[in-house]
Amino acid sequence: MIRARFASAHAANPDWHVALAEAFEALMHDLHGAIAHAIDIEYTLGLCYFSDHYAADAEELLAELQRRLPGVHWVGTVGVGVAASGAEHFDEPALVLMLAPLPRNSFRVFSGRQPLRMDSEGFHAHTALVHADGRTPDLQELLPELAARTASGYLFGGLSASRRRAVQIADAVFDGGGLSGAAFAEEITVISRVTQGCQPIGPRRRVSRAQDNLVVTLDGRPALACALEDLDLPQDMAAEPIARALSSTLVGLHRRADDDIVAPAAFGADMLVRNIIGMDPRARVLAIADELETGTWLAFCRRDPQAAMADLRRAAREIRDQLLDCEQLAAGAVYVSCSGRGGPHFGAPAAELLAIRDVLGNVPLAGFFAAGEIAHSRLYGYTGVLTVFAMARPPGQFPR
Repeated sequence: MIRARFASAHAANPDWHVALAEAFEALMHDLHGAIAHAIDIEYTLGLCYFSDHYAADAEELLAELQRRLPGVHWVGTVGVGVAASGAEHFDEPALVLMLAPLPRNSFRVFSGRQPLRMDSEGFHAHTALVHADGRTPDLQELLPELAARTASGYLFGGLSASRRRAVQIADAVFDGGGLSGAAFAEEITVISRVTQGCQPIGPRRRVSRAQDNLVVTLDGRPALACALEDLDLPQDMAAEPIARALSSTLVGLHRRADDDIVAPAAFGADMLVRNIIGMDPRARVLAIADELETGTWLAFCRRDPQAAMADLRRAAREIRDQLLDCEQLAAGAVYVSCSGRGGPHFGAPAAELLAIRDVLGNVPLAGFFAAGEIAHSRLYGYTGVLTVFAMARPPGQFPR
């Protein structure tokens, strides 16, 4: 069980040395506050997320963290922005740090160099924070394999996002693909929710014929004809305006055979959102950015900032209520959001992080804006994955 709050800090500066020094000073201040009423607390796991402006200097940055805090294990990755409690740094040189006071036998750092195994020296993984490179071959198959090595099957995290080097940190810097992160034993309680960023604009349809990533027919009709109908566009529209309309349209997929998985006005956590990447106006076929099978449910959708913000608050409230029901407090949080949700998407800077803080309070938080989000054993898009580490609430103490 976690016995003390996490400590976190963030900073932005064109020079990563300056940003790290500023963040480290603030981290030490937060650390002293976190342990003011605790004894025998050792901070053992560090999270470091940094924007791609610092990607070229990842090795030096990690070496400096290890020099300043020897004995701390570090995991993290690069994003097009980073997230902190009530703040974000999107498309600017910045970093966020977070320290967790976990018993050393309650977690394991893993990577391609140190794979996560079902039973390693008596350690049994229950959940895992995962960072991955989108260029990794067979990534969609590797995530379920990794999830199967945990007792709960639950992963949370995201894909590195960088216009430079897509690097990961797992007690070393890794460049060039693969998965890494930290696995947690059952005694480390995490509560996690997925929040969707898209809303359906038409009815759910069943894929009646598919080939690889091509949607040939939906409900027995040509896929493109269904798309035009759901977008309220004429069936005889020319190819160029169709392409423009589809460029802002996505598809939500659900691979289960259940009949009650898609509500008519909202997407649940089981929906996977994918881009439409092409069409054949003669064959009336659509191409999407994933392979799919006959029988998959599909709904055309668009990004909806207002609905996405409401769903994020719903996710945060569910976590807050679960903490209350279990008489626990939030020790720290990780938030991984799609890079398409950062910056001006919600109309104001840090809108997502301010909403989370408004619901959960000023919980130490670290995160990044990713090229894809990981939850359960799946890869999502246009979503946010909010995960809270829980700690026991002292008798008589109310949530922060």
